[in-house]
Amino acid sequence: MLLNKNDKITQNYDVIIVGGGLGGMTAANKLAKNGRKVLLLEAHDKLGGFATWFHRKGKHIFDVSLHGFPVGMVKTCRKYWSKKIADKIIQLKRVRFINPLYQLETDFTVDDFTGKLIHDFKVSKEQVDNFFNLIMNMNYYDNKAMTNGELLESFFPGRKDIHRFLIEPIVYANGSTLEDPAITYGIVFSNFMSKGVYTFQGGTDLVVEMMQEELLNNHVDICLKSKVEKIVVDHNVCQGVSVGGNFIASRAVLSNGNLISTIFNLVGEDKFKPEFIDKVKKVRLNTSSCQVYMGIKQGETIDDIGDLIFFSEAKEFATEELLSMNTSSRTFSLYYPRLRPQLADAGYSIVSSTNARYEDWVNLSKEEYKLKKEELIKATLISLEKVIPGISKKIDYIEAATPLTIKRYTHHEKGSSFGTKHEGLEVSMGLDKEIKGLFHTGSVGIIMSGWLGAANYGVIQSYEVESYLDK
Repeated sequence: MLLNKNDKITQNYDVIIVGGGLGGMTAANKLAKNGRKVLLLEAHDKLGGFATWFHRKGKHIFDVSLHGFPVGMVKTCRKYWSKKIADKIIQLKRVRFINPLYQLETDFTVDDFTGKLIHDFKVSKEQVDNFFNLIMNMNYYDNKAMTNGELLESFFPGRKDIHRFLIEPIVYANGSTLEDPAITYGIVFSNFMSKGVYTFQGGTDLVVEMMQEELLNNHVDICLKSKVEKIVVDHNVCQGVSVGGNFIASRAVLSNGNLISTIFNLVGEDKFKPEFIDKVKKVRLNTSSCQVYMGIKQGETIDDIGDLIFFSEAKEFATEELLSMNTSSRTFSLYYPRLRPQLADAGYSIVSSTNARYEDWVNLSKEEYKLKKEELIKATLISLEKVIPGISKKIDYIEAATPLTIKRYTHHEKGSSFGTKHEGLEVSMGLDKEIKGLFHTGSVGIIMSGWLGAANYGVIQSYEVESYLDK
């Protein structure tokens, strides 16, 4: 049953899930299929979390985080959602790189990358094979001392062009940098590199609608516009949650909120052992991002120039340049009418994304903030004109989002686009050892980020919830 915030909840639940992001939804669906009584609480007026969309001027639909994810999403959706949802997954076949070091196009498969490294970058086949053999077999328990930068330098010493080619897409995919552990790059890269990059045909709005329908069919109670104020804990055991001043009881609670917010805001520092809190305080949040959303006038068209374009005017890849407010590095996601075949008047839209720091935006005055957003839009249009000459004349709607926008709508601490750095995963998976019946799923550890990571982590944590309930 779909509930609104005014409907009175009178029953107790096996599990309450706090937050309707992809991890929370997937866990809810799996638990409900297993016969558990599940309540899914979402603060906003629709499910999806960071995987969301919005409408402007009645005709433009903008996807916030749709491009793209690995082929593994097909298996995950088929197994834990439905074949109908899995069948909506299609490949993005044209990924382009435009920067001062090289310009090329790829389908983002390991075979194509191997060919590019050998023929375009003039690297020996043995060197390339050794590199891919290593990263394709990385796992979370491998050595965390080696950084991404050290990994790339060890295989391709002094080759800044190759370093950029290999890591730049992953930075946008999960927030990983040259300074992060190599496993955070290798695991995600190997996922993407198996068979390319994929997306949902129909758009985020359609797939979330289908997921919501599946949840309801499996008897998940969903309550929208219902912000959880507190996860209630008594004598080190999770009792339920407080919403709108009302207590709702459950045997377990699975938070799909930001890990830091869950611990300090929803539960409370005093409910945990001091040594655990010391570990939590060492968990670093990942960085945030800015987006510029551009709607194309009805009747105007754009030639097919690719689905995903990594554009930069920086002479070499560097973490500091990428995070700067004045960065020249951005991705352009192009949405053609073919993405939404279910709509007769589906138009074109373009979304630009840049990495960003929350700290650079949060202390600006209103006037400074407005000016910086205008500068972001202007810089984006200048870059886009170099990719699609004359595009500015075809745009009839444009707006920018910043780390503050992300924090406002997702409630992520500091507007973090990908949750926490790698050390957050151990804390996330250890919550139930601190408080019985308390679990977490969300973007943590970089590895458990993005569409596929979020869904799979929801599945993993649902098994932990099941084990606890069975006890």
